[in-house]
Amino acid sequence: MFRRIILFAFAALAAVYLFWGLALFALRSVNPPTTGVQIQRRIEALVRRTPYRKRYTFVPLAKISPELQHAVISAEDGRFYQHHGIDWDETEKVAEESQEKGEVIRGASTIPQQLVKNLFFTTHRNPLRKVLEYTLAPMADWILGKRRELELYLNVVEWGPAGVYGIEEGAKYHYRIPASRLDREQSARLAAILPAPRRWRPAHMDDYSAIILGRMEKA
Repeated sequence: MFRRIILFAFAALAAVYLFWGLALFALRSVNPPTTGVQIQRRIEALVRRTPYRKRYTFVPLAKISPELQHAVISAEDGRFYQHHGIDWDETEKVAEESQEKGEVIRGASTIPQQLVKNLFFTTHRNPLRKVLEYTLAPMADWILGKRRELELYLNVVEWGPAGVYGIEEGAKYHYRIPASRLDREQSARLAAILPAPRRWRPAHMDDYSAIILGRMEKA
């Protein structure tokens, strides 16, 4: 009986990974109509009986300001073009810092990790999701490639209060301009709110945006 349960669990896990792999291959050319996080936010609004209006416009990377692309990479994943889904150097550094402080003081998630979280999971923290992110991120990096990976990430993540997804709607919400017209300062401020996009506002991100601008100068 126990052996059957184990075999069933492995078969179910294999089926789920097959689904994720096929979904990633499809996403090489198909833009996602929704994501796990977007579904999560809609359900939360229904449960809380709060107004919800989804604003989500997918735009190609060529129509996203290069300054914004540079700012997000500098803010979220400085070694994006060097690693293959997981930045093991940064992970080791964070582990050492956390051990010294006695607590986890910051994350080390890469853009591929954050992308698979947004596509397939939710924002709820749990160890299992983190394990799955670590296995799926290299798969996403290999299947999608850096350019498509960045394009998807910039288009699906939250960039404002509940319902604002992707940089096109984020730029319109915060600056009333399309993503293609974002300048260097605006880009750094938008990148600065990514850790908490539903609470933080670009206008209030003076210190962190200055740090991002400094990273962009060094890159």
